[in-house]
Amino acid sequence: MGVLGITLGIVIWAGVALMGLHLILQKMAWLHQIIMVGGGLYLLWMGWQLIGSARQRHKQPQQDAPAVSLPKKGRSFLKGFLTNLSNPKAIIYFGSVFSLFVGNDVGSLERWGLFLLIIGETFAWFALVAAIFAMPWIRNKYQRLAKWIDGMAGVLFAGFGIHLIISR
Repeated sequence: MGVLGITLGIVIWAGVALMGLHLILQKMAWLHQIIMVGGGLYLLWMGWQLIGSARQRHKQPQQDAPAVSLPKKGRSFLKGFLTNLSNPKAIIYFGSVFSLFVGNDVGSLERWGLFLLIIGETFAWFALVAAIFAMPWIRNKYQRLAKWIDGMAGVLFAGFGIHLIISR
C-alpha cells in the first residue's frame, strides 16, 4: 500500500508540473531562482548528512540489523503519500528539472503520455524496490554496504546540489 501512496504523491506533482508549473516559473523568475537555490542547499545538506552517516557507520563495529517493525494496517498508504507529497526532492525535481523539459511546445498528447509514463514508472520502480528489500538476504547485504551506499549517495546529492546552485 505504501507504493500506492508514493505513486499518488507523484500523480499530484506530475499533474501540477504538466498543467503549467513551468509557465508560473517563467512569469515569476524569482520563484524559480528560490526553488533552484533552496533545492540546491537542501541537496547539499542531505549530501552532508549522508556522508556523515557513512563516516559514522565506518567508525562503528558491524552490528546485527535491528528488527524492522511494519506500520499498522492502512498506515503505509498514508505514510507513502504524505512523505512523497512533502518531499523537497520532489518539489525540486518537478519545480525545476522536470518543468524545464516540458515547455510550451509539448502538445496535449505528449503531456498525457508523459503523465502516464511517470505514473507507471513510479509504481513499477517502488514496487520493485519494496519487493527486493522485503527479502532478508538483500536487507542483510544492504546493511553491510550501507556506509558505501550512503557515502556515494551523499557525494551525488551534494554534487547535484552544487550544480543546481551554480547553473541557475
